[in-house]
Amino acid sequence: MSAWLPLAPCTPRACVEPVARAAPWAVLRLTAVVLLLLAGVALTPFGARIPASLVRRWCRWIVRAAGVQVRITGAAAPTGPLLLVANHISWLDIPLLAAVRPARMLAKTEVRRWPVAGPLAARGGVLFIDRDRLRALPGTVARIAEVLRDGRAVGVFPEGSTWCGRSQGVFRRAVFQAALDAGAAVQPVHLRYRIAGGPPSTAPAFVGDDTLPASVWRVVSARALVAEVDVQDVIPPGAHTDRRSLARAAQPARPAQPAWTHAALVTRPYGRTENPATVPAPAVTVASMEVIKRTDAAAARATSSPAADA
Repeated sequence: MSAWLPLAPCTPRACVEPVARAAPWAVLRLTAVVLLLLAGVALTPFGARIPASLVRRWCRWIVRAAGVQVRITGAAAPTGPLLLVANHISWLDIPLLAAVRPARMLAKTEVRRWPVAGPLAARGGVLFIDRDRLRALPGTVARIAEVLRDGRAVGVFPEGSTWCGRSQGVFRRAVFQAALDAGAAVQPVHLRYRIAGGPPSTAPAFVGDDTLPASVWRVVSARALVAEVDVQDVIPPGAHTDRRSLARAAQPARPAQPAWTHAALVTRPYGRTENPATVPAPAVTVASMEVIKRTDAAAARATSSPAADA
């Protein structure tokens, strides 16, 4: 694995809250999701003829079939070349971003190996990036710019890794160069997951060494999940002249959590589901704080290096 590759400290054991034992409806939800994906695979040869409005509805149906309510608020996505950027938490982020506006997604090459979804992604025009090869990055940026110059939309997750949702990463700058090169607008989208009428939930998170089947099963087994899609105002072409300031303008605000929250999650026993806001600060061990400090120091060194543009 390349040293420049962004890594999140989030892991299933540390960050992802367990769900109750699966109910019979979980199988029905999973079946519905698979059938919708298979329908998408069958229709990909006719993709150019399918109205964008139908594609958006299909993407929302996938999320709803998994048992997750969808709430989209904010600005409408414009027509023309557009770079859609969002924070990254779950595999659900992909259909949610496409529900805002159908776009060619940028995804890691590992997605090709996903069951059902992998073939759908490949046939649907996904742009794949080999994250282990830094020298391949300029070519990827050039391909994104080419798609944007054709007047189409591209959806990316600039954090470069998934986070649990209670904490988040920093937008990497390289993909924003494609928008500058193509003279395209940028539209930030902020994704959140929560329990209906309750607190944020990490159940949909797809982090660390989690497997796709395990993550999908956790989502379809969960109760009352809500996906909140907050579409921010468009950043027009020319508003920023360099990718650093453009990435900073698109970066969503960080969650209002105490600095020790993530460390507290790391040290909690697996299977407990306390609200992290109620965990007292002394519960954080010195060892866990040292881990966080080392992680922060590594992030700072990466940010100051040329590879941080990746």
